[in-house]
Amino acid sequence: MLDNEVIANIKSLGIDMIHEAKSGHPGIVLGAAPILYTLYKNHININTSDSTWVNRDRFVMSAGHGSALLYATLFMVGYGLTIDDLKAFRHAHSKTPGHPEVGVTPGVDCSTGPLGQGIANAVGMALGEKILKERYRITPTKSLVDYYVYALVGDGDLMEGISYEAASLAGTLKLNNLIVLYDSNGVSLDGTTDKTFGENVRSRFNAMGWNTFLVKDGEKLGDIDHAIQSAKKFPAPAFIEIKTKIGRGSLLEGSHEVHGKDLTDEDIAQLKGKLGIPMEPFYVNQEAVSKFRTHIANRVNQKYMDWSACYQEYVNTIGNGDRTVANYLFSNRFDYPVFDLPLEFRVHTKQALRDSNQYFIKVLSERIKTFVGGSADVGTTTKTYIPDLGDIGPSHYTGSNIWFGIREHAMGAILNGLALVNLKPYGSTFLSFSDYLKPAMRMSSLMRLPVTYIYTHDSIAIGPDGPTHQPIEQLAMLRAIPNMKVYRPSDAKELWGCWQAILNSNDNPSSLVLARNEVEILEETNREKTLKGGYVLYPETGPLKMILIATGTEVHVARNIAMEFSRSGEKGVRVVSMPCLETFLEQPKEYREEVIPSSIFRVIIEAGISSGWQALLPDVRCFIGLDSFGLSGTKDEVLDAMNFSYEKIKERIFELLRPQ
Repeated sequence: MLDNEVIANIKSLGIDMIHEAKSGHPGIVLGAAPILYTLYKNHININTSDSTWVNRDRFVMSAGHGSALLYATLFMVGYGLTIDDLKAFRHAHSKTPGHPEVGVTPGVDCSTGPLGQGIANAVGMALGEKILKERYRITPTKSLVDYYVYALVGDGDLMEGISYEAASLAGTLKLNNLIVLYDSNGVSLDGTTDKTFGENVRSRFNAMGWNTFLVKDGEKLGDIDHAIQSAKKFPAPAFIEIKTKIGRGSLLEGSHEVHGKDLTDEDIAQLKGKLGIPMEPFYVNQEAVSKFRTHIANRVNQKYMDWSACYQEYVNTIGNGDRTVANYLFSNRFDYPVFDLPLEFRVHTKQALRDSNQYFIKVLSERIKTFVGGSADVGTTTKTYIPDLGDIGPSHYTGSNIWFGIREHAMGAILNGLALVNLKPYGSTFLSFSDYLKPAMRMSSLMRLPVTYIYTHDSIAIGPDGPTHQPIEQLAMLRAIPNMKVYRPSDAKELWGCWQAILNSNDNPSSLVLARNEVEILEETNREKTLKGGYVLYPETGPLKMILIATGTEVHVARNIAMEFSRSGEKGVRVVSMPCLETFLEQPKEYREEVIPSSIFRVIIEAGISSGWQALLPDVRCFIGLDSFGLSGTKDEVLDAMNFSYEKIKERIFELLRPQ
């Protein structure tokens, strides 16, 4: 009877949480509880006393609206949640937020909510396991890393396009450590899915290289268990469709009305009667809980002890007793002395920043065991492909280059999954295509993951590719994401400083925006000052009249204009390089005032829109940028047509220098 008692208690706690909050999604609680129960009882390897155990199996509630189901299950499993925590569901500062949040609730491995993101995160986590397994081997057949990734998805996840991008890559890479459980109930928020979702989902996953299974009745625990066991026997990711009834046992069973609204008192009363649960809110069957937790502990404890011995063996054989040999496995929050790298850049030489960056990536990949990444099929153009370091491909995961294919949406979410298992990942595409990654970047920022997004082709200066490829509003979009750091260096020395900041700024993602065109390595740039976000690059040689603030290649424009003015007698122009606006605004007020005195007229020059510069922009006429889409033509034709050529920028600044 343990099965029925625990499942009934999970359902009743989930419903009580939603009723207490007057908000939530009871349908998935009542329909999918047997799935999560079976998974935790018989399959997921966890240690509730060590919730961050690096070799634990991971679970992603991709259908994040099912958070009440997850929290109730985690309570029953023994992750340290209390009844008071469950009562605080969907309230501020609780351990039980409206959708699962990693770092908030013990046992939650991934923040989910935006549908489709979670399954793509799970693909990243599974790929991360494969990569780490190769990098932390003790013998050819033994590694410190060996776990499964499970995800619970719903119809909404599978309607979102990102899920198929990610699933296609997972099938291609043969990620046989990934098992996706599909809560197949045929109902979404607005109605039944026969109006919107008619394909044969299992056939689609079969076509993408997955093994698929069908459980015809989601109440039959033995069938669910057998499907999961069978899924582990094949050299491919597994997709298990489990037919369920949304809101099972409710008066609204099978209806879209039970998807996302609190049940009535009458419905809860009759439901608890069916479940054999007392009417007492937040009732806990202590005997069932105790037996459930004991069962899981007995199943997993030996695995945990075996892993602990394996860890000690790794330290002894690979590290000669030095535990730091495994440090990167336990955290992607670390300090790395990028400035200590034996690099040299010759002043006045010219090089495209994407080329400089390729060199940095190669050097860092060779030195940091968990530094890995790739591109959305533009690596040869963004220069993030490292030929010497090998490829990560189907059934071989020893290289450093990930081929994401033309899947920007999925790439961003997969990067998040890689970071969630403690890799330090990067991904690249053109800046204009950063819009495709926006939902994933938002989740990177929310989860505070140290993911690096590398964007090249950063301005209209790319010319002939035309307006579809010329970024205008993207820098502003990136800066608008809370907790995102946006770096736009002007040359290789500033790029060096940016990487020092990126690899040691551990609680936020970073966007590194690079020029495709060749730029001169300036004598005046300073890698150390780059760490402050902005600094005086070219000081005035007379009484200060104007400050030119610029980023990226526009720094060269501003510097050359200031030098030209100085030669002609106008010596009161200062140039400030601003490789990271967010970091500069974090500096003490005294430093910011020293670099950009508030009493001095300033002009901002950047190949984008003005949004995001309000903190430093006293007047919209003081922003020299772009406010419309580009056009197709040569570099010089486009710059001239958009009033962003050197001469036209100089004319604007000269006009602003005149007494008003």
